[in-house]
Formats: sequence, structure tokens, C-alpha cells
Amino acid sequence: MHPAKSVIYFTTASGAGYGLMIWLALLAAFGQGPHRLFGVAGFGVAFFLIISGLLSSTAHLGRPERAWRALSQWRSSWLSREGVLAILTFMPAGVFAFFWVVLGVNGGLILVVGLLAAVLSLLTVYTTSMIYASLKTIPAWSNSWTSINYLLMALISGGILALMLLQVFGVEYGAVVPASVVLLCALGAMAKLAYWRTIDVSPARSTAQSATGLGQFGKVHMVESPHSEDNYLLKEMGFSIARKHANALRRVALLCGFVLPMALVAAIGTVGPVMAMALLFVAVLFGAPGLTVERWLFFAEAKHVVTLYYGQSDV
Repeated sequence: MHPAKSVIYFTTASGAGYGLMIWLALLAAFGQGPHRLFGVAGFGVAFFLIISGLLSSTAHLGRPERAWRALSQWRSSWLSREGVLAILTFMPAGVFAFFWVVLGVNGGLILVVGLLAAVLSLLTVYTTSMIYASLKTIPAWSNSWTSINYLLMALISGGILALMLLQVFGVEYGAVVPASVVLLCALGAMAKLAYWRTIDVSPARSTAQSATGLGQFGKVHMVESPHSEDNYLLKEMGFSIARKHANALRRVALLCGFVLPMALVAAIGTVGPVMAMALLFVAVLFGAPGLTVERWLFFAEAKHVVTLYYGQSDV
């Protein structure tokens, strides 16, 4: 599939924003007081990432001005469910942010509202993942690891951002938060490796033989291309990347998106506040492009079954 920049930004930015929103609620649940400057920065970054990500997703539509119509198909469309949940999440998230930042309250009933925002954030990320995981015509996406990876990467990116902001504003956070982020990074790396192994070793679901029904006569070969020049389907769904380049980018994604952030977060407990802040800035500096490369590969390595019509032997 063609890795559209707008969709890559949408899935990485909104995922990090929703992940940060979840961490804000979890911090309040575990007794973190409503530090107002941290709240302003935390909710500000979360809402910016969520809103900018959602807006960027419309850039990939043929008629962006009609995006609102997708909301009516929530009974059958994961895209519509994502839109509905994204809107619903703003309600408790906005109330939670208002009471935390303006009134200095994040406990009691307001904590319940914050936890509701966290649950809706998690569900929104899940529906985003299901937009892709539900597409049986793209075998690389149609597996359980797709949703697992989306959820883990949202929690990882949101957790690193939360840690950095806590450190910047001098808010005490103990050992549980960094330990949780380290664990999530390790789980994220393992889930990503499992996803890559799944798409590498799983047998093809469709072949030129099965698509044409001519497999009983032997291997099917294309005699002539169906088109004399590239069309929309070839540009959007016929994108390909050389295996050696894909393997190199996988190593970049694994190292920058998971391994380095995990090591840097694990090290902050052994250094002073200033050095800890520097390590967390580096974790964000490497983590963001690492997850962007991962998401680019997620699209670039996926093949649509329509490519069989254009000469692909199997998908």
C-alpha cells in the first residue's frame, strides 16, 4: 500500500495523544496531584496531537468536506466508529482537563470522568487499528497483531511523553511509571517482531491460480499487462519495497522506536534530575521517528489482493 504522509501522521500523532490522555488519567488514579503547569502541558500536548492527527486524516480523502458523513455508518464501519468515539472522548477529556487545570481537582468524581476519557481513548485507538485489521483483502493487516501493536505503541509514546513532562515540571512520579514504560517498550518490541514474523511466514491467502480458478492447469502467468500505464489502484495498492530495504528499516524502527527508548527510560533512575530530563528528551527524539518508520513500513509492506490482477503471483 502507498504510505500516505497524512495517514502516517494521523496514526502516530493521534495514538500518542490518546496514549498521553490515558497516562494522565492513570497518574491521577495512582495519587498524582493536579499539578497545574504539568496539567496545562500534558492536556495541551495530548489535545494538539489528537486534533492535528484527526484533521490530517481527512487530507487522504477524495472529498475531505464530506468526512462528516462517515459518522452515520457506525453500525458497519470501523472508520465511522472511530469518528464517533473520537468525538465522544472529547467530552469527558475536556471536563477532566478543565477541573485539573482550572480548579485544581483530579480526584473523586472527576477521576471517574478522567478514567472514562482513558477508556474511550483506548477504544478509539482500537477502532483505528480495526480499520486496517478488518480488511481481509490485505492479509498483512488482517491479523490480531495489528491491534495489539497499535494499542502498545499508543501507550509507549504517551508514556514517554508523560514522563518527559513530569520531569520538566519537577513533578515526583516514583519508580512505577518508568518501570511500566520500560515493560511496555519490551512488550511492544516483542509484538512488533511477532507481527513481522507473521507476515513473513504465513502462507499466501490468494494466488493467481486461486483468483482465476485455473490452478488445476498449472501455474498462471500474465501474458499482457491489463493497462499501458499506471492507474489509481497501482499507485495506491501496488506500492512495493525491496526486501533488503525493508529489513534495514525494520532494524531502524525496532532500535529507535523500542530498544533505545526502553534503555533511556530505564537509565533515568540512576542519574540526577537534569540528566534524567536529557535522557527523556533523547528518548522522544529517537522514539518519534522510530515509530514513524514503523508506521511507514506497516503500509509499505502490505499488499492488496487486487495486485494479483496486475501480475503479483501471490498475496
